[in-house]
Amino acid sequence: METKISNKKPVIEIKDLKKSYGDNHVLAGFNMHLNEGENLIIMGKSGSGKSVMIKCLIGLEEPDSGSIVVMDKNIGQLKHEELDELRTEVGFLFQGSALYDSMSVRENLEFPLRRHTKKFGKIKDTTPLVMEALENVGLGHALNLMPSELSGGMKRRIALARTLILLPKIILYDEPTTGLDPITSKEILLLMMSIQKKYNTSSLIITHDVDCARMISNRMILLVDGINYAEGTFEELSNSDDPKVQAFFK
Repeated sequence: METKISNKKPVIEIKDLKKSYGDNHVLAGFNMHLNEGENLIIMGKSGSGKSVMIKCLIGLEEPDSGSIVVMDKNIGQLKHEELDELRTEVGFLFQGSALYDSMSVRENLEFPLRRHTKKFGKIKDTTPLVMEALENVGLGHALNLMPSELSGGMKRRIALARTLILLPKIILYDEPTTGLDPITSKEILLLMMSIQKKYNTSSLIITHDVDCARMISNRMILLVDGINYAEGTFEELSNSDDPKVQAFFK
């Protein structure tokens, strides 16, 4: 994706984020913003702070300093109930899909609807919402299957359907193509692009997959030594002369 989205309003702003564990300074003043309708890729080697940044972003970790603003709300100033409400607007696709093994596909998708009744009210018949979410990922036939009956690619699709069922404005993807074969990976990426176009979601994508970055990103950030080391389009970064930047594209 070559389109730059620079004139849209930021839906996430992180400023000077710092987080240490003892002498391990994982985030050392990290800055980033995600614009409305944008696909932003963040790449960093293992242990670079990507997961810690995401945990701080959704309020699971408290940073040592810095600020995180999501949809005009400062995460550090929200009460538990306010944070829980905000999370209904932020979908999260886990690396391992994180489906509940003891629940059918239908029950996995119904779970967030029953948990977040404040957003949708008490729904007597969840079937229309469940089926729409499944059809969005091409798996309407999987309604009554168990996770053990699904392939890796199908699990990833079901997990995305469960994320979509709350109609989030922002989706956080954690290594969406890890563990998938190249054909299935491409199918997942095309699906992500289709979802973004249909719902105008803003997507923050954590990945090591260079093909993923090439195919889906509007903009990229390279996280090195706890900071936003380099930022730009895929073309700009892949053509950089900086050895630290080039290491990501080899």
